[in-house]
Amino acid sequence: MEKKENLLGYSLETLEDFFKRIEEPKFRAKQLLKWIHQKGVIEFEMMTDFNRPLRERLAEIAVIRPPQVDEVHVSPEGTKKYLIKLDSGSMVEMVRIPEKKRMTLCISSQAGCALQCTFCATGAQGFEKNLTAAEIIGQVWLANFYDSNDSNITNVVFMGMGEPLLNFTPVIESAKIMKDQLAYGLSRKRITISTSGITPQIDQLTSSIDVSLAISLHAPIDSLRDEIVPINKKYPIKMLINSCKNYLSFYEGKRSITIEYILIDGVNDSPELARQLTKLLSNISCKINLIPFNPFDGSNYTRSNKDNINQFKNILMKKGFITTLRVTRGDAIDGACGQLVGKLTKSIKGKKLIKHQSIS
Repeated sequence: MEKKENLLGYSLETLEDFFKRIEEPKFRAKQLLKWIHQKGVIEFEMMTDFNRPLRERLAEIAVIRPPQVDEVHVSPEGTKKYLIKLDSGSMVEMVRIPEKKRMTLCISSQAGCALQCTFCATGAQGFEKNLTAAEIIGQVWLANFYDSNDSNITNVVFMGMGEPLLNFTPVIESAKIMKDQLAYGLSRKRITISTSGITPQIDQLTSSIDVSLAISLHAPIDSLRDEIVPINKKYPIKMLINSCKNYLSFYEGKRSITIEYILIDGVNDSPELARQLTKLLSNISCKINLIPFNPFDGSNYTRSNKDNINQFKNILMKKGFITTLRVTRGDAIDGACGQLVGKLTKSIKGKKLIKHQSIS
């Protein structure tokens, strides 16, 4: 029996091709996109502007199947972490972060991660699989429709499990759906793709989609970044900065990049490194987001103390950089930055974890 197509991850263009293949008019694509992503309807039988023969045929050849919610955890400040089960059996996590004027969803693009950044529990888990476009946009669908009491998502950040630019096509396809006015209608400012520095794919972004870009930097010199973010050995800082400049040049000075910098005590939080960071970014239009390290089981790192954090921040601000300090949210449920891992059955750094030690 031929496998049914899962239409959940199809953009408008892909849906138009699908309906063309089954000899239906392409306006059906717009109708279907609205049913799925605006109304949350995933049963063809309920799509009343499709005639019955079409509904029956769609049910025979296709499905609209989001991933399954396995567990939900809520932190005291309202951050909500979802453990998501994929068809393959892999687990990923997404985190809903409530703020005063927006509702941000942090989503995963891979199950596990191959980059092994030393500050991140996901990297310690290792790599399992790339998510499909349906599994990526399915997280946004679940966040909007799984619990009717929750408000709709206003911002999406690709900052969950995995390196988005190593799963390029499904990430771009899902971001197209997020932007489509027939789906979620999110502006490019409200969708952020964060990367550890995969420079060839950064160079492809501008010709693929217009979204916001964040760079997971964490060190201003190669010798240190090689240790913290090992992919730097393949794409060193000079290459990364050149890609950032090309990205900004494409938009003729009308964009800025977010620089993410996790502060680890005694590792990358010295005043000298702060000064080197200002030199590195002197010709880059950017804002800097400082993130206190979030501890996880198996790591020897600790969070920088408040005095060091403030000193680091002040050096950047005195040089004219817009600098924010991220408020840690979700750490009580292991849903904060760097803590996403899903349901682990593997060992991390030699330490055996219990079945649900969700340490992201």
